[in-house]
Amino acid sequence: MVNFASSLVGRTAGGLGIVTVVACMFFAAISGSSPATVAAIGSMMVPSMIEKGYNRHFAGALTASAGSLGILIPPSIPMIIYAVTAEISIGDMFLAGFIPGAMIGTGLILVVYWISKRRGYKGQDEDFSLQQVKTTLKEAKWALLTPIIILGGIYSGIFTATEAACITVIYTLIISLFVHKEMKFSDLRPVIVKAALTTGCVIIILGFATAFARYLTISQIPQMIGELILSYTNNATLILMIFVVLIMFTGLFIETAAQILIYTPLFLPILVQLGVSPYHFGIILIVGTELGLITPPVGVNLFVAKGITGSSMVQLSRAIVPFLLSMLLVQFSLVLLPEVITFLPNLFG
Repeated sequence: MVNFASSLVGRTAGGLGIVTVVACMFFAAISGSSPATVAAIGSMMVPSMIEKGYNRHFAGALTASAGSLGILIPPSIPMIIYAVTAEISIGDMFLAGFIPGAMIGTGLILVVYWISKRRGYKGQDEDFSLQQVKTTLKEAKWALLTPIIILGGIYSGIFTATEAACITVIYTLIISLFVHKEMKFSDLRPVIVKAALTTGCVIIILGFATAFARYLTISQIPQMIGELILSYTNNATLILMIFVVLIMFTGLFIETAAQILIYTPLFLPILVQLGVSPYHFGIILIVGTELGLITPPVGVNLFVAKGITGSSMVQLSRAIVPFLLSMLLVQFSLVLLPEVITFLPNLFG
């Protein structure tokens, strides 16, 4: 995937940085996880960028930012959690994430290009070659088929999102063992154990968060909060703007899944009452948690990038500011332009 992205955009100023963003967008459509995207792409691209003269803090901050697209570009684990909590279509929620994901990716690319022009980070010397694009696409086809299988199967009605997960595991296992041959049967046990531990942690968080959400509902706290907010304003756009600021603050301390499970029953009924689409609110919520992944002290992506680059959290936090501002600008744009989010769900849903 990295070679394919490089064949497309590697010759531009800041080419390796742009390749990192594009590769993260590709990988996001496979993993559904931001930290996994940072770890997988960062371990390859950060050393290459440093070797080519890129500042290591810049390389780490870029990878952490681009890796956050793992929860916005479908298929996305947090999107599934939100759709289940909000009782809406997972497939339509996936559709709602495509254009916002492309917007944030484009914003990151523009920031990379701007900084690279100022610092003199040059692209690859080779001329563009259509043959090279075809060759790298052929090499990447098995990996790129993964999101096609997942999303194509869901939207065609062949299988559900849960069934898509099972089919994807089998597909990637076959490709890893017999096509790429990058995995052995002896690797299966530690992989399964790690998956079980990760799943167990998530289930514990979901269990407590679900219980808390049920308590809020029984206690009618969402209704009370709704009445309090509506006593000050019934402007849905203003409420969403306030929510963006709120989730940026709480994202400093609260994990992604917990935020989704807490905020969905609190804010969704109020906003739906004011005519806001649940898909619009869902994307605003997902992007908000995305920003939380790259802001300390609980910025998980920053910790992953720190391990790859050797930079300190302070250095990464400073370097990430331009990328954070770019993503925040897109976030506010999405608040003001709900049609960008609801276009594909309305078209295909």
